[in-house]
Amino acid sequence: MKQKNQGLWTIKSFVIMLVVTFVGVPILIEGILQDALHSLFKNDLYAGTATGFVMAAVFLSALYGLMVQTGDRKIGFQSFSKRHWPRILFWLFVLILGSVAIVVLMEWFGMTYENKKTASLQQDLSLFSFILAFVSAAVISPFYEEIIYRGFFYTWLKRKGGIVFGLAGSSFIFMLVHIPTYNTLPVNFLSGLVFAWVYEKTKSLLPSMIIHACFNGIAVILTAAA
Repeated sequence: MKQKNQGLWTIKSFVIMLVVTFVGVPILIEGILQDALHSLFKNDLYAGTATGFVMAAVFLSALYGLMVQTGDRKIGFQSFSKRHWPRILFWLFVLILGSVAIVVLMEWFGMTYENKKTASLQQDLSLFSFILAFVSAAVISPFYEEIIYRGFFYTWLKRKGGIVFGLAGSSFIFMLVHIPTYNTLPVNFLSGLVFAWVYEKTKSLLPSMIIHACFNGIAVILTAAA
């Protein structure tokens, strides 16, 4: 990489994205904005979905600003070989089985926490609410989360400490941002490992986005069917 492109991978860039992730978004968007949206919509699903759109815009804008500033605009969007499709299906299957096992184990220990968006979908299920939840979980979230947590955080940590450090570090960050759904945090960590590993092996964010989208989409369908 050329010298002018090193800025995206400096500690300064990493700290900026950490501040956006753990300070700006939780306080301003998930806190103040979501409360205001909930007062407006009187519905957790609508407020949560609108908040998700704003979060995606803020995250991507922050990262894009860094990319423009440093001149580095390559974040893993290259195409991938068709030979990776069996790997994509395999890791989706592994993620589903692992997640089911973790959720069952967590429930056995009584470690549960209500997800307001999920509860809202089940209580007020309609075609519109289902489509809204599906688009939010299976389209918007996989798109921006893979760019941020694998395209930036995994790549940054891998460059600084190697693949294992990148896998563990980016998955830990991915897990923390899903607080307060404590019962699913182990699933989030496992998901982060799978998404980052697939990104590492395919050198493209598209396969991890596909697995992420399928996994979330299945979760929404099961939630609506429950």
